[in-house]
Amino acid sequence: MFAACCLLTEDQFLCSICLDVFTDPVSTPCGHNFCKTCITQHWNINVPYQCPNCKEVFTTRPELRVNTFISEMAAQFRQSAQPKFLTSSLEQVSKPADVPCDVCTGTKLMSLKSCLVCLVSYCETHLEPHLTMSGLKRHQLIDPVENLEGRMCTKHDKLLELFCKTDQMCVCMLCTISDHKAHDVVHLKEEYEEKKADLEKTEAEIQQMIQKRQLKIQEIKHSVKLSEEDADREIAEGVQVFTALKESVERSQAELIDTIKEKQRKRESQAEGFITELEHEISELKKRSTEVEKLSQSEDHLHLLQSFAFLNTAPPTKDWTEVKVHPQIKGTVVRAVNQLEETLSEQMKKLLSEAELKRVQRSAVDLTLDPDTAHPNLILSDDGKQVQHVDVQKTLPNNQERFDTGPNVLAKQGFSSGRFYYEVQVNEKTHWYLGVARESINRKGSITPSPRIGYWLICLRNENEYKACADNVICLTLKSRPEKVGVFVDYEEGLVSFYDVDAAVPIFSFTDCTFTEKLHPLFCPCNNNGGKNSAPLIIIPVNHTE
Repeated sequence: MFAACCLLTEDQFLCSICLDVFTDPVSTPCGHNFCKTCITQHWNINVPYQCPNCKEVFTTRPELRVNTFISEMAAQFRQSAQPKFLTSSLEQVSKPADVPCDVCTGTKLMSLKSCLVCLVSYCETHLEPHLTMSGLKRHQLIDPVENLEGRMCTKHDKLLELFCKTDQMCVCMLCTISDHKAHDVVHLKEEYEEKKADLEKTEAEIQQMIQKRQLKIQEIKHSVKLSEEDADREIAEGVQVFTALKESVERSQAELIDTIKEKQRKRESQAEGFITELEHEISELKKRSTEVEKLSQSEDHLHLLQSFAFLNTAPPTKDWTEVKVHPQIKGTVVRAVNQLEETLSEQMKKLLSEAELKRVQRSAVDLTLDPDTAHPNLILSDDGKQVQHVDVQKTLPNNQERFDTGPNVLAKQGFSSGRFYYEVQVNEKTHWYLGVARESINRKGSITPSPRIGYWLICLRNENEYKACADNVICLTLKSRPEKVGVFVDYEEGLVSFYDVDAAVPIFSFTDCTFTEKLHPLFCPCNNNGGKNSAPLIIIPVNHTE
């Protein structure tokens, strides 16, 4: 018999109610075994009579008798397990995380079990009576826990082993037939599993929130880093602009000084000429004065009369009455400052335009044309970077994305946030449209593009007519004919700007736009016009001029 019971596990000799080795085991009609006292108390409290294991309901209370075979097996199991259970050559001293034995005096040993009847935790040595004495064997033992009094119902002095879902509180068996009658009551383990699942869900949500915030910290740090880099670039560009302006002012100052000095040299030269001329006339006049004086003293009547007509007339001289050398060089500084102001203004505009273009070029993206959107008369290059119009229309499926009237094509790439920039070569063309469009635009039938229906475009018509396709068309005046057009979009700022790349000057900007969906770059090479407008629109790499 001992050998047979050794083949069975400890769980097979434990009552599922008290979780201890069977004492006077009885069998229910459904075949499950319990301590006689445990099942009797259970049925005294719970009506109808139900098996705690399989929940089978019995219409009448079953008559229970001790199962002698299981009783003998349990007794032999207890006897064989007792030495191992009780005898230990190394009893552990209680640690802070352990439950100390309530009976030990002096050094507290670690508890092995807690009794829910005695409300005391016992070490191996002090637990022995509960395993050997028949009166104590019926006590319910559990794994050691602290605060045993808190596990008992204060009203009925019974173990809190149930949970009332209605009142969200732990209750005992007797509570279910008094204060919590007809309430939704479940076993603690069932509610424990449910609450544990809720806690695991909450923990997962908290971890997700932590991860989101950690990602946000990384995002903010990355933004700060980008901001620092952008600030460094702005400072460098600012220094470059003001250095150029400073050099321009210094050049203008040097030119002003040179101009004033040159004017002074000219006046000095002019004055020297006047002085030389005056000195020459004085010399001639002095000669005449000497001759006149000499003649006036002559007593030769004939000689005086013959010389009188010549000497009485003054020698040819210049009228110096209106001749002046002006002491002031008036207006030179004023004219120089006015010229400098005009020069600086032009130079400032140019430098700021160049700086702005460099800034937007940092948002450059790589685009390829989407053949599924291309009008049947358009030919796309293999690399998806060029588009041109031809007279022969291809046979293509008229899918929803394809333009069927306007010779347009969209880029595959769409943008719903941030900034992006690209450049298009437009030289040799007499007619084109460029810009961005909403993803949901109507692509069928004749279309007059405007922001109202989701298009933000500029165009060239009739070789030299540049226009912005606003709700009311705006004619644009350009100083030069662009060969490369840059397109910049700031989604959050609601901005679409166009640039003449080579001249580094802005062409036009749509401002205060409201974007609510993805934007796609749009390209329209227009009809080839008998070959006059056959050149392609070409998406070109952005040449960052830092």
